[in-house]
Amino acid sequence: MSEAALKAPGAAAVSGDANRWKALVFIALAQLMVVLDATIVNIALPSAQTDLGISDGNRQWVVTAYALAFGGLLLFGGRIADLWGRKRAFVLGLAGFAAASALGGAATTGAMMFGARALQGVFGALLAPAALSLLAVMFTDAKERAKAFGIYGAIAGGGGAVGLILGGFLTEYLDWRWTFFVNVPFAVVAAAGAYFVIREPEGGRNRNPLDIPGVLLSTLGLVALVYGFTRAESDGWGDAVTVSMFVGSVVLLVAFAVVEARVKAPLLPLRVVTDRNRGGIYLSLGLAIIGMFGLFLFLTYYLQVVKGYSPVKTGFAFLPMVAGMITGSTQIGTRLMTRVPARLLMGPGFLVAALGMLLLTQLEIDSSYGALLLPAMVLLGLGMGTAFMPAMSLATQGVEPRDAGVASAMVNTSQQVGGAIGTALLNTIAASATTSYITEHIAGAASKPQQQLVMLQGQVHGYSTAIWFAVGILAAAALIAFTLVNAGRPGATPVASGEGVEDEVPVPVVAH
Repeated sequence: MSEAALKAPGAAAVSGDANRWKALVFIALAQLMVVLDATIVNIALPSAQTDLGISDGNRQWVVTAYALAFGGLLLFGGRIADLWGRKRAFVLGLAGFAAASALGGAATTGAMMFGARALQGVFGALLAPAALSLLAVMFTDAKERAKAFGIYGAIAGGGGAVGLILGGFLTEYLDWRWTFFVNVPFAVVAAAGAYFVIREPEGGRNRNPLDIPGVLLSTLGLVALVYGFTRAESDGWGDAVTVSMFVGSVVLLVAFAVVEARVKAPLLPLRVVTDRNRGGIYLSLGLAIIGMFGLFLFLTYYLQVVKGYSPVKTGFAFLPMVAGMITGSTQIGTRLMTRVPARLLMGPGFLVAALGMLLLTQLEIDSSYGALLLPAMVLLGLGMGTAFMPAMSLATQGVEPRDAGVASAMVNTSQQVGGAIGTALLNTIAASATTSYITEHIAGAASKPQQQLVMLQGQVHGYSTAIWFAVGILAAAALIAFTLVNAGRPGATPVASGEGVEDEVPVPVVAH
């Protein structure tokens, strides 16, 4: 290959749209808004439930309505971004998310709140894949891509904890409605900036007609899967509706795979998920999110219920994890991504996070924040940040431009489904362990204070039992990363050839 040919890819990337770094600011802002929303509403839920007269039985729909719409429509949203153009889908997604957030903040009834949350999920499913696929098509130089995805990975990993802080402040000092209204300025600034700054590369759209059977089967299958796990948490794994949701989900998703293998223009081309590296990343990311979501849940309850922290103090307690994620993603991951294979960042990253989880299995009622929780959170943040960054980048690297939207949607789908599984599975394990502990020890508690102590000890025992499972899940994620992710040598950027086969083209290091 000639010297000119070797220089071409890198030169094109570096001399591309001069506004791409400005565009990253607005893409990152939109991603932060979506990630914040996943946790900020949980803090406000008790106050909103009281004001709107929502029953305990229906309370879960504030979270479930969003999860079902978001998780079920992600693949469709990614395909729409490929068809309409990512910039257009991104701006429309932001506008819709802002309108739905304003509706939620102004809600006067439970039904109005549930509808607003479902609409947030619909527009979030359009926004999230468009944001990630814009990064994928705008940043193609190896070093620039590493920096851009380092920032994106830090926000994706740490934004949830920031949501706890912001949610605590808004709920404690203003009103729960501001946890919704706060999205409006985020969205307006991001949409305006994106409209004027983003210049999407030409020729990357997939103008094939929509695969309607694929849309219906994937949406119904993912909705059934997410609802099955959500219902399992509240009604148990043996509940008839729970079981039927899981069975229906398997049937629908298998039918979806069969349809996608046969139709001319599939919603999800199987080449996107059957690639060894992308398949390994989707699987390992999903497993890691299972562990992380369970941890957020347990530590929030532990700090507030057992330790008596306020919502604001609880949010600040998570800051070391956020700092670790930012450091792992922007410093360790970004600096090493062009020098070592992705598996040597992802695998060790998940193992470091597992070590942090292992420390948390030692939780007791009187555990010291400084001696136990602080080092555990730092290790978790460092490990997850280091692993997320190359995973986010590699999941969309090498796909044909026309598939960038659905490849990005698969990243979000693995996270969304992982979150639903983690919340339901680990919460069920914790609840079962707590019940067993209280049953065994309550007889020996004669006074009311002793009984209350046993109840708290039972809760902490449940948390630590479930965290043991999270350690195993993170170890499995590391094993998958080590064995399945075999991406090419550092600094090589896979590009799609005309036949859809990925070739590795060396990208020269360009001095900045």
